Amino acid sequence: RHPRHGRRRLREGDGRHGLPVTAPAPRPTLEHLPIPLLAMPMGTGGVGLAWRQAHHALGVPAAVGEALLGFTALLWIALVALQALRAFRHPDAVLAELRHPVRVAFAAAPTIGLMIVAAFLHPHAPWLGAPLWGIAVALILLVAMLLLRRILAGRGEAAMLAPPLMIPFVGNVLAPVFGVGMGFVQASWMMFGVGIILWLAVQPLLLHRLFAGPPLPPGLRPSLAILLAPPAVGALALVALTGQAGGPALALVGVALLIAAVLVSLAGEFARVPFGLPWWGVTFPSAAFAVMVMVMGFPAPLGWAALLATTALTGWVAWRTLRAAQAGAFFRPEH
Repeated sequence: RHPRHGRRRLREGDGRHGLPVTAPAPRPTLEHLPIPLLAMPMGTGGVGLAWRQAHHALGVPAAVGEALLGFTALLWIALVALQALRAFRHPDAVLAELRHPVRVAFAAAPTIGLMIVAAFLHPHAPWLGAPLWGIAVALILLVAMLLLRRILAGRGEAAMLAPPLMIPFVGNVLAPVFGVGMGFVQASWMMFGVGIILWLAVQPLLLHRLFAGPPLPPGLRPSLAILLAPPAVGALALVALTGQAGGPALALVGVALLIAAVLVSLAGEFARVPFGLPWWGVTFPSAAFAVMVMVMGFPAPLGWAALLATTALTGWVAWRTLRAAQAGAFFRPEH
């Protein structure tokens, strides 16, 4: 018995009834909420856009796509609000992620999510959808400018050359897909130019890294699917800008088909990669490919195959993410 308190003192490794005393689990906190979660609305929204297009191309009920897009809007609001609260409470943790060579690219993810939200709202409330598109365009240009400034100032790193770098640099090419229908034709052409030129600049550098190293970390390998997004979305942008599903748009369709075939052939290798947030990199590109297949008038069975494949992939990734969230994985330090 302790001479002062009159009770036995418990020390580390010494427990009541012979049971060891373990350190308490870290308290869940927003400090560790990862920025890559902001890519989730890109994935769910992409599937929503695919089902919206399927209403016109395959005759599915319009309510499916609208429900998925409505869910995406709520998800976007929730995730952006959580990250804003995290930035208020733990600014150093957010700044540390923005200095990370790979994670910094996900700072552009909410701007693409906002474009998708704007596209969802525009048919129902044009007075709201169009301004949101303008805000999203301004923000993604700002993120791209800051990242390009970082590189030109000599503060770039070889590790930045990873598929997520496509999000801030090439994500601009998505703007015309929605902007033309909202009346922003000239701005859409400019955004198309930014996205295509940066794609032509960044993709060779990514391929050079895959040739010469350093190799991608195994957990990032599923994000190679992001290479499918630029040609697929670029084809959709050209259809929106020119009103034609031929010529230059078909050239980009050919690139998208080649990359899709390569990714399918690598599916077995990707399946061996443990689940992680980079798996969200599979969702939006596969959805963009499905929309491209339907817009370009491919046979209906191919449209159905692409639609169901992207829906199943996104559903699986969302389910695994939900399980990780329920286990508190996003609110504890990463190991």
